[in-house]
Amino acid sequence: MNTQAPHHRAILQNIARRAMLERGLLPDFSSEVLEELNHLEKSEITAGGPNGVSAAIRDLRNLLWASIDDDDSLDLDQLTTAEALPGGKIRILAAVADVDALVKDGSAIDGHARHNTTSVYTAAQIFPMLPEQLSTGLTSLNQDEDRLAMVIDMVVDANGELQESQIYRARVRNHAKLAYESVAAWLDGKGPMPRSLAAVKGLDENLRLQDKAAQSLHQFRHSRGALSFETLQSRPVFDGDDIRDLEIQQRDRAREIIEEIMIAANSAAACFLEDRNYPSIRRVVRNPKRWEKIVAIAREHGADLPDQPDARSLEAFLMKEKAEDPVRFPDLSLAVIKLLGAGEYAAEMPGMEGMGHFGLAVKDYSHTTAPNRRYSDLITHRSLKAALEGRPAPYSYAELEEMAQHFTRQEDAANKVERQVSKSAAALLLQSKIGQEFDAMVTGAAAKGTWARLLSYAVEGRVEEGYQGLDVGDRIRVELIGVDVELGHIDFRAVHPERRRSI
Repeated sequence: MNTQAPHHRAILQNIARRAMLERGLLPDFSSEVLEELNHLEKSEITAGGPNGVSAAIRDLRNLLWASIDDDDSLDLDQLTTAEALPGGKIRILAAVADVDALVKDGSAIDGHARHNTTSVYTAAQIFPMLPEQLSTGLTSLNQDEDRLAMVIDMVVDANGELQESQIYRARVRNHAKLAYESVAAWLDGKGPMPRSLAAVKGLDENLRLQDKAAQSLHQFRHSRGALSFETLQSRPVFDGDDIRDLEIQQRDRAREIIEEIMIAANSAAACFLEDRNYPSIRRVVRNPKRWEKIVAIAREHGADLPDQPDARSLEAFLMKEKAEDPVRFPDLSLAVIKLLGAGEYAAEMPGMEGMGHFGLAVKDYSHTTAPNRRYSDLITHRSLKAALEGRPAPYSYAELEEMAQHFTRQEDAANKVERQVSKSAAALLLQSKIGQEFDAMVTGAAAKGTWARLLSYAVEGRVEEGYQGLDVGDRIRVELIGVDVELGHIDFRAVHPERRRSI
């Protein structure tokens, strides 16, 4: 009889599958999807899709396209390249995978994607929105493969303001699959040039130009009130099928390149549809309803914010706190993010007074740049194609409104699954450390409970004992007294003052 305990990965996979089903998400593809996929794989698929290449599709394969993503990412949605223009302007091109070329509206594959609306990235397993034969194969912008793409072509001035943009279809080719960490280390002078970057002549200068454009885009948005946050996010590091550590993901310059270019591209796509009188789905963050609580938090830190929501004032407060207390800034960031409220999807008709995106300081903003991972982006691509070809809008405003509500609900469900599995992963790592003491910081103190974050693992748990007198920001010593892997619960006891160590 085999009595060996199951590996951590298997435990987390079971937790993830159960959590998805409980929240109405589909962890598996149906037989209809697999049959349809098999037909796609057996057909002769060119870079132009089953119906061949249209004369309206440009051939841009010779440009210095490259992808930058996580080292282990295989579902590549975006490529970028840049060109210097006179007067300090920079032309930035973002190529986004043309998933609609193979995933047709009304198909079984489309139906699964429309139900889940997003890929679910859990600690032990990815549950892709599209079958991997598509998302990491035929519709992924893989290195050294010709692919169809939607190209957002933008010109940015020396101050970081978007001057003009156009959108068209093109054939592209990824010349280098790059990773955030190694590119960031090279840009910062802390590491060598990645080999895949060095292998493509001129790509190093091109990336530095992209970095320059991204920095100016960032500065321009923040001058208009875009908010600076820094939260601690950790992911499990596996040794085989068992967790050996939790790794904190750091923000870096390479990530900022992609973030800034994609924010600009998403805004350009929304404006493109608005200008052509097409309804669209927007990504919005409303003016915070709990602004008064944000004002109170700022006052506790010696800062005065206006009575009405004002992004510029909030950004100035955040930057001041980040400079003065970088250790506590991630917890302040998380508190403000929660009070701002979650992002959501909303349908908009041309001419409507849109809600915009409060955190990004962008009025017109769609999700366009990740169609392998998000269904909203696929919907936007279909609208962009209709506008390019002069066809009627593929979806009515009423249909988009219904879809937007569905997208928001499913995204919330997916986020809850990912959080639950992350907490369970942390509980698995810590279950062998029950009885040990750790340095921690209090992150929440209210009638519903007191919470603390370990400084060594960036793991949060509830202080079940000895929490009296503790307040947010206190640095304390805690003892781990219990975990519940299935629920992702982690429980601490605050060490008595006479045993508390100074951090």
